Amino acid sequence: MENRIEKRIELDAPVSRVWQALTNHKQFGEWFRAKFETQFIPGQAVQARMTWPGYEDFTFEITVKKMEPERLFSFTWHPYAVDMKMDYSKEEPTLVEFLLEKTDKGTLLTVIESGFEKIPENRRAEAFRMNDGGWSSQMKNINEYLTVHSQR
Repeated sequence: MENRIEKRIELDAPVSRVWQALTNHKQFGEWFRAKFETQFIPGQAVQARMTWPGYEDFTFEITVKKMEPERLFSFTWHPYAVDMKMDYSKEEPTLVEFLLEKTDKGTLLTVIESGFEKIPENRRAEAFRMNDGGWSSQMKNINEYLTVHSQR
């Protein structure tokens, strides 16, 4: 099994607009389908509640790691931590990185989630599979969001 997910999409939007959609907690929440409680600040944890139909009771936390303007946004989290009765805090989180690159069309967005080798073996394969599919969906979501909200 691989320990890293990587997805790419070329977006018809300038790097500055994609950066906004990634780092403004309200905009990120709109396309990611989650409501984040506070703004993203490096070093701080942010609580969120999913707004995706069928997952509205699901809450999670990200810890913002880096915000290098118009280049890199990263956070850690516990992947596919959907059993609300389980304490995931003892597990090592995975690292999610969003990398932005200017292109002739607009922006090449790459998302990388790494560190699955640290996830307990009994849930590693499912967490990887679910997040792999999840990031495919999220790349479509951000593309649709930017198409609709191009001038925000």
